[in-house]
Amino acid sequence: MSFYNVLKEYSWEEVTASIYSKNELDVERALSGSYRTLDDLKSLLSPAADSYLEEMARQSYAVTRQRFGNIIQLYIPLYLSSYCENSCVYCGFSGSNPIKRKVLSMDELSKEADNIAAMPFKHILLVTGESQKHAGVDYFCNAIDTLKSRFSQISLEVQPLDQYEYELLVEKGLHAVYIYQETYNRERYPLYHPKGKKADFIYRLETPDRLGKAGVRKIGLGNLIGLEDWRTEAWFTALHLQYLRRRYWQTKYSISFPRLRPFTGEGFKPNVNSTERDLTQLICAYRLFDNEVELSLSTRERPYYRDNALLLGVTAVSAGSKTNPGGYSESDSLEQFAINDDRSPFKIANIIKSRELEPVWKDWSIYLQHI
Repeated sequence: MSFYNVLKEYSWEEVTASIYSKNELDVERALSGSYRTLDDLKSLLSPAADSYLEEMARQSYAVTRQRFGNIIQLYIPLYLSSYCENSCVYCGFSGSNPIKRKVLSMDELSKEADNIAAMPFKHILLVTGESQKHAGVDYFCNAIDTLKSRFSQISLEVQPLDQYEYELLVEKGLHAVYIYQETYNRERYPLYHPKGKKADFIYRLETPDRLGKAGVRKIGLGNLIGLEDWRTEAWFTALHLQYLRRRYWQTKYSISFPRLRPFTGEGFKPNVNSTERDLTQLICAYRLFDNEVELSLSTRERPYYRDNALLLGVTAVSAGSKTNPGGYSESDSLEQFAINDDRSPFKIANIIKSRELEPVWKDWSIYLQHI
């Protein structure tokens, strides 16, 4: 049994039609309840809910403060390698993109870590292109050994691995893994992932199951906003989250909102455009559906929006991000994508404080155990 068995029970077209058929009465019913079902989520994601966005934001803020207090977690990505064996049409690291590649040595990684630790982050997210040859489980084990004296939590956003590999990494001290399906539309998935192991829709889809079985403490989900209808993608992501909660109930979960950004190469235009207002609706809908899930917003979004999203339901934000290997040591390697918010971590921390919130430089749940 895996999530793939659940996914097969649903039609993408029927779910889309159901979302778009919701009316204002459905939205009001969803907003009035204290517990929201997947059908309620359809209402909150529907076009009809746009007129209720202010009320959704008010409720989302109240629920977030009740559950998470005033804490906003700060994290930073550290890119280890730009080598990739896939040919994703939307990514600057695509193997078919003729760019200069780089993988950090452990000495280079230590230099990057020293620069980051001075900021002073305690939670770090290690990111790579997807290449087992250049950055596989042995490399990740060495990276964790190199970093764990400097950081309280180490997370990964890399290629999907087998269960036994995740178990090795957990023993080394791995805290969390973020793995995005990109799109849950199985029929259209091959259009975006024509070559490489990532072309295997089912293997990628079942990665969170392997993570849960391996005992990873936190699993991050999400879809790439801009490939397919964002409302339908969000509903299937929530379906996946609900499935995982029931099977791996001791695990914590996070949802991210990556939107397509420009990258070096030929470029890829979003098939479906989304606005900041759409993103606001999406964040609030998730918070009202699941009061416990952590919601993360990256530097893909512009500063003004990120500052105001702090009051919507977001619980974690990246800061000071570089999306190229060696980026914190002035490397000339190319970025995976262009960031939108290049402010310093300290400036973002001050913005958080100005909203009467508390910036925390490591995982909020660990922090709360010590206060």
